[in-house]
Amino acid sequence: MSFILALDQGTTSSRAIVFDHAGAIRGASQQEFAQQFPRAGWVEHDPREIWLTQLAVARDALAQVGLAAADLAGIGITNQRETVVLWDRSTGEPVYNAIVWQDRRTAAFCDELKRAGHEDLIRQKAGLVIDAYFSASKLRWILDHVPGVRERASRGKLAFGTIDSWLLWNLTGGSLHATDPSNASRTMLFNLETGSWDDDLLRLLDVPREVLPEVRSSSEVYGATHRDLFGKEVPIAGIAGDQQSALFGQNCFSRGLAKNTYGTGCFLLMNIGERPMASRHRLLTTVAWRRQGRTDYALEGSVFIGGAVVQWLRDGLGIIKNSTEIEALAESVPDSGGVYLVPAFAGLGAPHWDQYARGTITGLTRGTTAGHIARAALEGIAFQVADVLEVMKQDSGIELNELRVDGGASANNLLMQFQADLLGVPVVRPKVVETTALGAAYLAGLAVGFWKDLAEVHAAWQADRTFAPQRSADEVAYRRGRWREALKRAGDWEERVGDEAGQSLH
Repeated sequence: MSFILALDQGTTSSRAIVFDHAGAIRGASQQEFAQQFPRAGWVEHDPREIWLTQLAVARDALAQVGLAAADLAGIGITNQRETVVLWDRSTGEPVYNAIVWQDRRTAAFCDELKRAGHEDLIRQKAGLVIDAYFSASKLRWILDHVPGVRERASRGKLAFGTIDSWLLWNLTGGSLHATDPSNASRTMLFNLETGSWDDDLLRLLDVPREVLPEVRSSSEVYGATHRDLFGKEVPIAGIAGDQQSALFGQNCFSRGLAKNTYGTGCFLLMNIGERPMASRHRLLTTVAWRRQGRTDYALEGSVFIGGAVVQWLRDGLGIIKNSTEIEALAESVPDSGGVYLVPAFAGLGAPHWDQYARGTITGLTRGTTAGHIARAALEGIAFQVADVLEVMKQDSGIELNELRVDGGASANNLLMQFQADLLGVPVVRPKVVETTALGAAYLAGLAVGFWKDLAEVHAAWQADRTFAPQRSADEVAYRRGRWREALKRAGDWEERVGDEAGQSLH
């Protein structure tokens, strides 16, 4: 049994990766699935399509390298977080489509919770801000809007889960209904201090306890796959939400280690150790993972627009034909020529929290070229990340020694170098940048003894390149000052006309 299979269920595709003991990729498969937009601001997936694509890529990844179930020591699961499925316990059939983390239909209901003064309660217990992003209001919507569902739920006939629970249920032929604390902590129903579902939050959100999964650790043998799926039972031994899994995959096992994933947006997580702490800057406090009786926590900050600004340069402005061209275009000029691009296309996330901000380009002159705009776009990603990490340090009291990076845009050397310059600490890119799947593999492998301990896991992790800071502190201070001026011009731009996409639950 020489391999671990990681199932990486994402927002737009299902992926499966086979890892060997050295943490190297031996086989991989990916399949996209349909995105459904029933109304403005609504985003849904077909849960059955999620399951069938995940099963298909798992089988395909094994077939690519001629492996069978007998070659696997275990399976790890990582998943898009906050997305909600509710299904029938006897038939396994979903009662409604999966409501995706991006969905905003419950924004008006979340505003009602805020007006009713519940923000402090949810922050103290769950470590979260009240937002339609999280799972609880989506589950509440299904309970209230699908005929007969609330009554069936209260009789224990239905099961709720984030995508990890849905996959676990199907992988085990309906015999296991469980989740891990990293996913549970994204629901707005989980108490960070007690490590369990919270009665006060369940009452507030009007969610019956009968639908909830059992919360188990992130690294343990939960059960085995049904024999019919792969021809032999395989232990399922690791579960973590995608960003927490990437933190683990980046070997951020100690307090103060941090990673940033450069995807469509950017997700920054810092390990803050065994005690949760409240953020003064509205960062999220979340469970990183639980293993061997110990829970590690993390601070998390999200940048809404990261790599998506490169897609906009390609699809909106047409100044590049392919996203990979951005680095060469940005390098065609020595600097941004005084141009600053604030990519607030969907408002600004942490630490600014300005949903009325909009994208802005400042400093344009007749001498501005496409190269300057491209460079300003990449720098805009790095400036946003630096803003989040600055308040993370203030909240945690921890000085950052290095930032570990992954995700598609981490391949951009110019961006990584500028990021190191702004932070004043090294930026480290690993050889295996599929850190989300790798984290799930590590969690599963540790539970079954494939890797004996964290030291052995750490020996498998290798850096590809380290970007050391090169700019002077004075230059960085000047550039960040100018960035703050650009932020002011982008801020509070959109008229406050209300949330037309939000649908009240009353």
